Amino acid sequence: MPPHGPRPPGAISRRRFLGGSMALAGAAAAASLSGCGSSSAAAEGPLQFWNFYAPPPSDDPATVARAQWMQATVDQWNAENSEQIELVFAPVLGSEKLSTAFAAGTGPDIFLISPGDIIRYINGDVLVDLEPYLSQEAIDDFFPDNMATRVVGDQVFALPMEIEPLALYYSRPAFEQAGLSEGDIPATWDELLDIADKLVSAGQGGWVVPTTQGYYQNFVWYPWMWQGGGRVMSDDGMSAAFDSQATIDALTLWKSGVELGLTPRVEPAGDDIVSSFVEGYASMWQSGIWSISDFQRKAPDFDLGVFPLPVPPGGEPATSLGGWAFAANAMGRNPDAAARFCAWALGSTDDAGITRVAEWCVQTKTDIPPRQSALDRANEMGGFDTELMRTFRDDIFPSGRGEPRFPPVIYKAVSDAIQSCQLAGGDAADQAATGAQAIDAYLQTYEGAQL
Repeated sequence: MPPHGPRPPGAISRRRFLGGSMALAGAAAAASLSGCGSSSAAAEGPLQFWNFYAPPPSDDPATVARAQWMQATVDQWNAENSEQIELVFAPVLGSEKLSTAFAAGTGPDIFLISPGDIIRYINGDVLVDLEPYLSQEAIDDFFPDNMATRVVGDQVFALPMEIEPLALYYSRPAFEQAGLSEGDIPATWDELLDIADKLVSAGQGGWVVPTTQGYYQNFVWYPWMWQGGGRVMSDDGMSAAFDSQATIDALTLWKSGVELGLTPRVEPAGDDIVSSFVEGYASMWQSGIWSISDFQRKAPDFDLGVFPLPVPPGGEPATSLGGWAFAANAMGRNPDAAARFCAWALGSTDDAGITRVAEWCVQTKTDIPPRQSALDRANEMGGFDTELMRTFRDDIFPSGRGEPRFPPVIYKAVSDAIQSCQLAGGDAADQAATGAQAIDAYLQTYEGAQL
């Protein structure tokens, strides 16, 4: 995280969502903020916390466990504070649902947000700066590389509840059926394609990466570009850097997987990694640390392995660090109470606060805690005693970078290039150049936080 200091001049000057299609009314925002800290919100009912973990009807033990953690956290806050909070189940808490609610003036008081979609909310001035609600000890406790996309200068606009790095899972039974062993685990791109070919040739499933267009596909693809030193934008955020050999190589890799018949054009078994491995539809699958808990509850006896993403010649290991975060609505009924809740739930430095975060990451889910103290506590709790969790902690997490916070226009330029090369036979060099042109055109008029 950047050191404390003055906010960069003009760091947040654009008041728009969706790349400029929905303007926010400054007067309305000011009117909403004028009630910060007042008691009027209590009279209007509890603050709403939109999330997809609030208790839905479910027989799934993992879903129930996550809902119980959320409920216990809110219940403790409600028992100790006059400002009450209620959980609201929002099963599709995506960008459209949130942006539509904010545009209509009905956005939630507290909500979950991903780093990939946070920039328009920062630029729209609808997120409370949580820095004043955190101690310096707490700020220093969060891993800076993971926090970077939630920070502008010394302002903190969301607090992560988890870190979810990506890797390649593999089916040991599929490897055995193809005559492969642990010594054949690929460390380079060429080896990855070679092993995938041997698996498919032996009648086993292939290597799976997302083929559905969206923020998630970009998130999964970024590490392959980063490994070769590629970037979407220049370090100062003023121009595109997408038209590079590293971008071309990463686009070509995913294109080759499909064209060679090693990567399916549609994720098998409805994008269910567990069913795909158990039924033999896939042998290698790029996914995050969260998939460990999916196997634990659905196929605990399946012989599963994981390894870091292979690298290109001369490349460096890299992975994306995903994960959801708590954010407070600056235009809500009581932004002060909402911010205090976020800081208390995820940023408390007492024993209970540290344990709360650790329990979410290694008992309720399988994640890397976003704070050093919580990671230490998770280690003490035995959360990384298994082979898969140790591999993520020791071999994969250290090479991670925070998921970029690009506006929709830039996300779409990258996404279109991936889709064209992967599924439509597009030329990687042409798509890298086209994407860079679209990004540069957008940046000529962009005014907002550094990307």
